[in-house]
This record gives sequence, C-alpha cells and structure tokens, in this order.
Amino acid sequence: MFSKLILQHVRFRKELCSFKLSTFTSSRIPCIEKKSASGECISRVSHNEKHYLTTPIFYVNAGPHIGHLYSAVLADCLCRYKRLRGFKSKFSTGTDEHGLKIQQAAADAGKDPLVFCTEVSESFKDLFKTFNISYTDYVRTTEERHLRAVSHFWKILFDKGFIYKGSYEGWYSIPDESFLTESQITSSHDKNGNPIKVSLESGHQVEWMKEENYMFRLSEFRISLIHWLQEHPRVIQPERFHHIVLRWLEEDLPDLSVSRQRSRLNWGIEVPGDPEQTIYVWLDALINYLTVAGYPEEHADWSGVTYHVVGKDILKFHAIYWPAFLIASGLPLPQAIYVHSHWTANGLKMSKSLGNVVNPHEKSQRFTVDGLRYFLLRQGVPDTDCDYYDDKIVKLLNSELADSLGGLLKPLHRLEAINQCVRLTNGFVQRHAPWKLNRNDEHDLRCVFGILLQPVIPVLADRLLDRLSVESSERTWDDLAFLRKYKGGYCPFEGRALGPDTGVLFCRLDRLEAMKTSMKSKKY
Repeated sequence: MFSKLILQHVRFRKELCSFKLSTFTSSRIPCIEKKSASGECISRVSHNEKHYLTTPIFYVNAGPHIGHLYSAVLADCLCRYKRLRGFKSKFSTGTDEHGLKIQQAAADAGKDPLVFCTEVSESFKDLFKTFNISYTDYVRTTEERHLRAVSHFWKILFDKGFIYKGSYEGWYSIPDESFLTESQITSSHDKNGNPIKVSLESGHQVEWMKEENYMFRLSEFRISLIHWLQEHPRVIQPERFHHIVLRWLEEDLPDLSVSRQRSRLNWGIEVPGDPEQTIYVWLDALINYLTVAGYPEEHADWSGVTYHVVGKDILKFHAIYWPAFLIASGLPLPQAIYVHSHWTANGLKMSKSLGNVVNPHEKSQRFTVDGLRYFLLRQGVPDTDCDYYDDKIVKLLNSELADSLGGLLKPLHRLEAINQCVRLTNGFVQRHAPWKLNRNDEHDLRCVFGILLQPVIPVLADRLLDRLSVESSERTWDDLAFLRKYKGGYCPFEGRALGPDTGVLFCRLDRLEAMKTSMKSKKY
C-alpha cells in the first residue's frame, strides 16, 4: 500500500529511488524527475493527462461499515497521489439503489423505496465527508442522468443484437442479486434443519426460478476476454486475481440474464420498449461509471482512462460482465481493476448476528479520522483478508504516527535535533554518500514526508506542512525539492522560519483502554 511506501521514506529502510508505489501500480518510480535525451530534467506527467478512478457504488440495503470505508480510502489515496503527480483526475463514488433486495428492505422498513434509499445514501455521504474522501462525483442510480445512460446503453446492445428475449430457468440468490449455475451452489440446511441450496461463494440461500426475460450473449465474448487479459497481464491487480479470472474463463460462459419480470421486480429501470420487464440490477449498476463520465453525450474524454477499485466479492461482475458489455457496445475497456480482499474482526467474519461489525464513525472518535485511514492503508493487504482489532491499531499508531513521525517535530535543541536526524537517516546517508548531511537536511526531509503523506493522512500531513511553513502551492510532486538541492538547484524550504503551531502532531493512544474495548467485542 501507498502508506507503506511513505513509512519506508520516514524510516529510510529502503533506497529512496527504488520503491514501488504500491501493490496496485504498474511501474517503479525510479526518481522524482527523469531526464530527457539531452540530460535535462523534465516532468514525468503532463498536467493535461487525465485519470478517472472509481469506487464500486455501494448497495443501500444497509448502512456503511468499515469494508465500505476501506474501498473508499484505497481509491481516495490513489486519486490524491495522481493529483499530487499532476494528473487531471475525476474520482467517483455513490450508491446502488435498485433491485429486489432494496425493494424488500424498504417494505420491511415500511418506507417508500426512494425515501429508504435516500436515507441510506446520505449516511454514505456523511461517512465520506468525515473521512475526507475527495470524490469529484457522487452518483445515485435513481438519478435521471443515470436512467438516460442505462436506457441508451441498453438500446445500443439491443440494436447490435447482443440482447435477445428468451426464457431463463435456474438458481437465483436474492441477497447476491445473481443467477447461479449448478457448479456454483451446494446443499445445506436452514436453521430448522430443512434442506436448502446455497451459493458456494456467499453462503446465501438460492431459489429455483423460471421466467421469461432478456439475455445478453455473454457466451460470444469468452475468447475476446481471454485475449484482453493475456495481452494486458497487469490489468487486474494484484496478480492472483488476474489468474482467478483466467481460470473462470477456462469454462464456457453461459448467456447472462439481464432483466427481471416487472411483476417480480418493479423497483428498477424499465426495459426500453417493454414495460413488463425491469433491467437487471448489475447491468444497471455497472453503467454508473459511464454516467459519471457523461455518457452518452460527453464521455469520450474519460471513458478510456478508467481505473476501478473493487472488492473481491464483485470481481466477476467487473472483470467478466463489465468488459463484455463494453466490448459489445464498442467502448474502451478499463485501464486497470484494483481488487482488494475483506476485513475480519478479531478473527471472525463480520456479521450483525455476531455483533462484531466495525463502525467506522465510532472508531474515528477513538483513533481519529487520519489514524483509522492510516491503519487501513498500512495494514490492509489486497491479496488476503485482514483482521481488525483495537489493540493492533493502538500499537501501530503509537509506533508510526505518534513516535516515528511525530517525533520528528519535537522541539529539541539544535545539536540534539542534528543528532536525531543523523540517527534516523544513518542508513540513508550510507547508501547515498554524495548527499552530505547539514543542519537543513532534517527540515527538508520532513517537508518531503509531509508532501508524500498527503494521500494517506491528509489532515495530519497538512498540519505537518503548516508547521514547516510549506505554502499550499508548494505541496505537489514537483515540490519535492530536496533532491533538486543536491543537484545544485534552489531549495525553497532552506532557512524558512517554522510555523507557530508547536503542539503534538499525533497523541499516543491508551493501549489498555483499547484492549478493554476489544475484549468486549469478543463476548458477542
């Protein structure tokens, strides 16, 4: 993760010029500037270069939890990094508000579906505001602009012959909003001991369903998808998820049901020209990425530079169904799909029945917003599920934010400060002997830490840079000036007076209190 890169800068455990940005990047960053053929240093990124990053849109059958926040923080960190590098970035998130599950949840709550969706959608907006998720677009699938985009996209697929009307019979999971094949289900028993069929992936009960609806010719796109993945081996990251999708494609793809009978599902977008059918929720939801890009009128500038952040549970929808829809419509495919795993709580899967669902609002009150952001980015491993417990976050934040980073700002005597700088940068200096330490180095390096930490902990990073009197206009990738200094260039930070704030950057956390909280959660 990007925060691990920053920590390595802070501790100087690896050579500065050989880091990978994160598990999610496709290239190394050999240096902050590169040279042209003439040897002159030039900027890496054109300031007109565009980058469109998305989170999945979140289903509003229930309020947000830490898994939703993890997706949003991952995307936010990546987007902030791109902005730091000078990209013109669009960053979208939002809520998925159609489908049978929403229809039933609203009925259970005794509310109109749109009222129900609006209330839950606002809770997601509130979460993102609290955690400084810097999205540029928030989309709801109940918006008029999205209805227009979905209807137009459907007509394109239908007119090209990729959608046809037929009869579908098979297993259907209401919680997953998906049809399943025999190989995707298994036998089980309900709480009363009655035999049932459940999804192998989610464990949710499935029911046999037969109805007339519209089908998408997914079977025709298997070879095209295989070629796409083989020709772009890093389009799905981390690598193990790329291999998972290729294994799925070893088997034939059945045609995909893309509508439901209106009599069964009325909370959704009506099929154009057929008032008795409702567009299947996953086709509807995936088109949100085009809606935000301005489809169908003004999408050309953004649809070809799209990067998705998704959880592993929706990988098939984004790595098989969505690319197939795009190929069929003649639109560009995603540049990359970044996949992350899930969070458990004290070793157990989070669930309402166990009472162990981690509420990010509650945790931010104890660990701060930036503290929780840092923990998720620092400890989250995209390849595998990660475990959350309070004692772990206390240890991490005390060690790395309060002690390692905060310690750099302690008001010490000049000689003590130089000695501390020498200790912290000893390994760095040994590997970069031409870069001699002087009494300004510590200040320069702290400026670098602050600039690089902005995507991870934006509030703390701003406080650090304010303390160092770094102007808001001096906080981009091009302002990492300490490298230019050693090439004989001007360093704007040298000799500048520090800012007036001399307080503690990040207060140490009470480990004992966290342990008590953690023990209480284990009782459920």
